[in-house]
Amino acid sequence: MQGVKGRDEAAQDLASEAYLRQLRQTFEQLPNDIPLLLFVDKARDDVFAQTTRQVIRAFRELSPRITLKEYDLAHDLARRHNVESSPTLIIAPGKYAIRWLGAPMGEEARTFLETLILVGMGRSNLSEQSRKVIQRIDTPRHVKVFVSPTCPYCPQQAVNAVKAAMELPEQISLEIIDIQCEPELAKQYSALSVPQAFANDILIGQGAQPEEVFALSLQKLEPQTLFIPESDAEQVETDLLIVGGGPAGLTAGIYAVRSGLKTAIVERQALGGQVATTPVVENYPGFTSVGGKTLVDIMVSHALQYVQIFPGEGVVDVQYASPIVVQTSRRKFLTKTVLLTTGANHRHLNVPGESRLAGRGVSYCSTCDGPLFKGKQVVMVGGGNSAVTEALHLFHMGVKVTLIHRRDSLRAQEFLTRQLTENQIPVLWNTEIQEIRGEERVREIALFNHATQRSTALPTDGVFIAIGYEPAVELAKKMGLDLTEDGYIKQDGRHRTSRPGIYSAGDVEGGYKQIVTASGQGAEAAMTIFEDLIDPYWLHARRSQGVRPMAAGR
Repeated sequence: MQGVKGRDEAAQDLASEAYLRQLRQTFEQLPNDIPLLLFVDKARDDVFAQTTRQVIRAFRELSPRITLKEYDLAHDLARRHNVESSPTLIIAPGKYAIRWLGAPMGEEARTFLETLILVGMGRSNLSEQSRKVIQRIDTPRHVKVFVSPTCPYCPQQAVNAVKAAMELPEQISLEIIDIQCEPELAKQYSALSVPQAFANDILIGQGAQPEEVFALSLQKLEPQTLFIPESDAEQVETDLLIVGGGPAGLTAGIYAVRSGLKTAIVERQALGGQVATTPVVENYPGFTSVGGKTLVDIMVSHALQYVQIFPGEGVVDVQYASPIVVQTSRRKFLTKTVLLTTGANHRHLNVPGESRLAGRGVSYCSTCDGPLFKGKQVVMVGGGNSAVTEALHLFHMGVKVTLIHRRDSLRAQEFLTRQLTENQIPVLWNTEIQEIRGEERVREIALFNHATQRSTALPTDGVFIAIGYEPAVELAKKMGLDLTEDGYIKQDGRHRTSRPGIYSAGDVEGGYKQIVTASGQGAEAAMTIFEDLIDPYWLHARRSQGVRPMAAGR
């Protein structure tokens, strides 16, 4: 066993060395210098300042093009640049107006790396469609993007803003703000969930947006949800188009390509779906314990060896013909078959105050938003594995958490409930939230206890909700697919829906909400699609637009 461990560690060392060599080669090819100015309060010199130095020192070892000058917050240069907080990192001053308030650590190290490379290249790398939108901006845009080192969605939104600031530096300035380092500033903007983007103090984006949608939001100074291409998008012809980049979709992509099918995956949000924001996964075969984002990275890396993935693309329209025409926010797909792996969305309490205070104390992601509530009192609503796992995650983060459950016992696994007891996390049994109250942010909740029939008010700084999911069937409804009584996509046991050529897999079908089952269903669906595409009877039925009778199998 010791020998196996030694070999594994050696392999990891070799992989790390190869990655560093690749980074050095990338930086060596950059044509421009990357000057950095760091302003710190040397009298305080806290962990954020120290971490920023360490991160910059690590990157400077990769390339002499990265230079750093450090100044005290009391220096004249700080006043000249209007720097008031420590640490503040200014990137390529004189050329761009990009600064970082906090330390680029955790997930944000990815943002920092991409920013350095973009600055070194001297170009934004925006898509042509995004560039056209940004170039229409003719008045100043002062952008603030609130991020957290633990948020897997934040790098996408922060890099969107970096690219915009580089594309139009005469009009666009940018501050990337770490909510852990600048909690008061986050409170001032009521940015209690991340990522959130503001332009001229107007909220333009909550959550990670596709690049074009961010550009349009920035140009219009209001949140946008859809980007319609100005010209015909590039056409991509496939045998199979998978809509959804979670475990089911990624697995289906691997199996489909290995079967010889030309396949593409489109995903409008972050790859990995719910898994990307799961703090810890302890029941996936092969991993005793693994971070959700780490597991997603492994899945995506594997899938990329086989299938082409188009992240940040939402489906705009579907024309059911031969071939099926799928229009996304970026391009057009002509495909023989479509597999819907759209998953499920967080279920809401649907009580007064929930939607109004979303992002202002109401949260559905402890991984993303938990750090802001360190030392504060919050409640976690739910009684299943997700609720207990996230309650434990908040507790170990230093958050004072109380679990609220509407029944007198939990549905979570015994292993998790035992940890809840051992850590003395209080539980309010037989209790439901009737209202979430607060003006600019959550202040208290109204509770009702079914056992005592009493109503009470509980002061709290945050409400985290983990009460399950609802299937994402909006696209399925638009396509006219039959649904079950519970609202899931109806299928024949082999993942065929009520329309020939359209398939489904994963949480959108119902059943067990587990990563491993979603992956298995993705594999099954891909093999069914392969069999159907080589079946002349099936092809004839699809071409004639008829509905093939649903059967249990072959």
